[in-house]
Amino acid sequence: MTASYRPPLPQRHVLITGCSSGIGHECAWILRRRGYPVIASARHEDDVQRLREEGFTCVRLDLCDDESIAAALEEVDTLSGERLYALFNNGAYGQPGAVEDLTREVLRRQFETNVFGTHELTRRVIARMRRQGYGRIIFNSSVLGFVAMPFRGAYNASKFALEGLADTLRLELHGSGITVSLIEPGPIRSRFRRNALRAFEQHIDYRHSVFAETYERVLKRLRQSSDSPVFTLGPEAVGKKLIHALESRHPRIRYPVTFPTHLFHILRRCLPDTTLDRLLRQAGRAENR
Repeated sequence: MTASYRPPLPQRHVLITGCSSGIGHECAWILRRRGYPVIASARHEDDVQRLREEGFTCVRLDLCDDESIAAALEEVDTLSGERLYALFNNGAYGQPGAVEDLTREVLRRQFETNVFGTHELTRRVIARMRRQGYGRIIFNSSVLGFVAMPFRGAYNASKFALEGLADTLRLELHGSGITVSLIEPGPIRSRFRRNALRAFEQHIDYRHSVFAETYERVLKRLRQSSDSPVFTLGPEAVGKKLIHALESRHPRIRYPVTFPTHLFHILRRCLPDTTLDRLLRQAGRAENR
């Protein structure tokens, strides 16, 4: 089958990771209202039960556990009649902290969820999609998947790696009937900041760091409940891009979301690296005043 093949809507089962809140939860609702048979997933059993109470078909899926991934996909096979139309790789978290303050274990944890678990799930899904001759794989990346920001080294590295995997997959899957797209949000309203704060406090010895003064400002920012109304959009903005990636006969390779993402795509192409570095340093200082 060609990459433009789309089964009837009631047969377009979509598996979404990270549906407990934020982008994953909103996108699950958007697709469900549109008529898609959504299979939502979450890591914790209480979130799975809550999603089921909301009326979702839901499976427990922990990206850090290969056995959990395998068991979840067996359920997905049953629920979809072994015909999974699309995978939306959304599950991820952000680990703040300067690169020199990241231990090997902290960096490994970031990659286990954002890269290794996503990779393991994706490669297992690819095998199923190859057998059926079609499918769509969408990765939720970030503006920080192609430009770096200070004190986000672990998250930057994981999203850069995710984009590299997606770009390689796209080349390797050409002609298979399976398409690969990247959605690149900038700031999106979600529990991302709250989860990042918890990861920062648990894993970074910020009081004894050379960046201790800067970290106080980082903590102040992460503890704020409000987002910038200028640059931050709601998770429904990602949902619009996801619909295009699922429904277009020719889905795009990349879907920038929010003004900063569009802007930095342009700046990255047009500016010398040293000039872009200066802008990114200034942006980092501005947000942590």
